[in-house]
Amino acid sequence: MSKIITFGEVMLRLSSTNFQRIEQAKQFDVGFGGGEANVAISLARFNEHAYFVTKVPDNPVGKALMNHLRTFQVYTDYIAQGGERLGIYYLEPGVSIRPSQVIYDRQHSAISQASEEDFNFDEIFKDADWFHWSGITPALSVHTRKLILKACQIAKKHNVTISVDLNYRNKLWTPEEAQETMKPLMKYVDVCIGNEEDAKLVLGYQLKKSDISNGQVDMDEYRKLQKDMIKDFSFKFVATTLRESLSASHNIWHACAYDGKHFIESNTYDIQPIVDRVGAGDSFSAGFIYGLLNKDDLKEALEFATAASALKHTIQGDQNISSVSEIEALLKGDRSGRIKR
Repeated sequence: MSKIITFGEVMLRLSSTNFQRIEQAKQFDVGFGGGEANVAISLARFNEHAYFVTKVPDNPVGKALMNHLRTFQVYTDYIAQGGERLGIYYLEPGVSIRPSQVIYDRQHSAISQASEEDFNFDEIFKDADWFHWSGITPALSVHTRKLILKACQIAKKHNVTISVDLNYRNKLWTPEEAQETMKPLMKYVDVCIGNEEDAKLVLGYQLKKSDISNGQVDMDEYRKLQKDMIKDFSFKFVATTLRESLSASHNIWHACAYDGKHFIESNTYDIQPIVDRVGAGDSFSAGFIYGLLNKDDLKEALEFATAASALKHTIQGDQNISSVSEIEALLKGDRSGRIKR
């Protein structure tokens, strides 16, 4: 088992029920969600030693979040307590031709106002094997940008492998702000994960022939994209998810990866109906990290990640609570959905 550190924001998730619009809702399902926390939970489910690092308010909501993480055997040793509040996001699940919508209420969250004094990064990264973060975290505030830079510097001092999910969010910053912040951070990154839109908005790459929204996918163009990313930023691995969204309830899901020598394409999953697609990218990141640490080659790592994230679409909530055995059963071709007795 590996010691894996993830760092970022986690929020209270309030989602309308029965596909109601938010303005119709009389009640909400309550949960927690956040990119790096979702990754930690998946990795803990895969029996890795996963630590989630953040700052939460010292109140019952913050304690509820920590209890939630511990339920999944995620280590909370390095979580700082204090600050004003835990952020909230409201989710209106989409269906058929109506897309899902997310409304954020996260200003002045505890993690967005955290400082270096809240975290002993030398202690956090001592004996660690892996550090994962996403582009959401530095987008939160000037404070979190400084924290991510410091975390990456200390992680490298401890020879920790670093992965990033580019995860562009247009409600947090502009492409110009994202590129100004993210490009300098890429020199610390070993494994880069994202989709073609993330690569465009966060790192400035442009696909000319492919348009996922219209089902136009030129895999040679993706090969060139990943080759350019490794050339420009010296990544060891690049993984790209490809989602063809036929409707909110029906997606085609697959991925590709490159290690500087081998370009690999995954199996394709036709997913319908979708139960909850939020967190699918996080489950891919977790699966790819697990695969690189535990599988024999890039092909096996990519297939595990793609299957894990495909399965997440069938699970309510932000987190992929699938086991390694369930994912491997899907990898072996069991897509029947037959009852397990």
